[in-house]
Amino acid sequence: MSYECDARKIAVAVDIGGTKIACGLVDLSAKEVPRVHDVTKISTEADQGGAHVLELVIESVKSALSRAAERGEKPVGVGISSAGVVDPRSGDITFANNLMPGWGGTPLARAVTEACGLPCTVLNDVHAHALGEARHGAGKDVSSVLVVAVGTGIGGAFVDHGTIMLGAHDEAGHIGHVAALAAAGVACSCGATGHLEPVAAGPGIIREYVRLGGIDSRDDGSPIDGAEIDFRANNGDIRAQAAEELSGRALGEVLGSMCNMLDPSAIILSGSVAECGPYWHNALHAAFESQAMPPVKTTPIIQGALGAEAPLIGAVENLFDPAYFETRNTCH
Repeated sequence: MSYECDARKIAVAVDIGGTKIACGLVDLSAKEVPRVHDVTKISTEADQGGAHVLELVIESVKSALSRAAERGEKPVGVGISSAGVVDPRSGDITFANNLMPGWGGTPLARAVTEACGLPCTVLNDVHAHALGEARHGAGKDVSSVLVVAVGTGIGGAFVDHGTIMLGAHDEAGHIGHVAALAAAGVACSCGATGHLEPVAAGPGIIREYVRLGGIDSRDDGSPIDGAEIDFRANNGDIRAQAAEELSGRALGEVLGSMCNMLDPSAIILSGSVAECGPYWHNALHAAFESQAMPPVKTTPIIQGALGAEAPLIGAVENLFDPAYFETRNTCH
């Protein structure tokens, strides 16, 4: 696929997650920081099936194009970040877990192009987040980064000189499904046991807190979340502190091992769990140093800089300057 690039590099950006679809415009022509604007968010309504989600995506893109036209802007393409395993060559969703039933098998790029008349590229949501951070965020001044997003799940991507490692099966970066000592015998959503995600992601922290005897509700009776556990940890709740420390320690050990293998210039952390306080972070850093070989012990571990804009920026970056060696036949 090739097309005529607009000098201003304006495109529609879409970020498709299990609970929400964000859609807006990204202008990459700025020399310093990409401009993200006119972002709308709607529920994914994933339980209604993949075909319904696709309809919502197309409606969101058409609405963004209409609003852009009213302002005299002319987006030249659509960049999409999506949950699931993505074939970035075709823009198809090749696999999605049970949080998005029927999403796997969706010919996303082709459907959007046919409906909207613009070229479209698609990449995995964590890969898009990593690309945004690597090229324009916390990793813009280093040559390579390992980006790890820790929230409801755990995903990652290795970006070297602006190019993402894709892998033979388009699955590179699934750091949540690496074996972890603390997860021995613990069932994972993928069907295996002993993986990092069920002990280190947000739901795992909550489960560990409750297992240790923590109260699973707030004063008003509503269920607790990760932010509430972090609040309790920072206010002296030793069960909350222990739950966060287990998560941080498990992730830190895996990150140390990953650095031994990949040797990135920096590790970038993002996601809601990465916003936890010192009990989580201190445990992570100590465990990282316990596993990292001497040459990589000093690898900086830093917070992401772009927040929710990262996948939108990364999705449009991939449109104009493809993120993978395998797809570098489009406009750049």
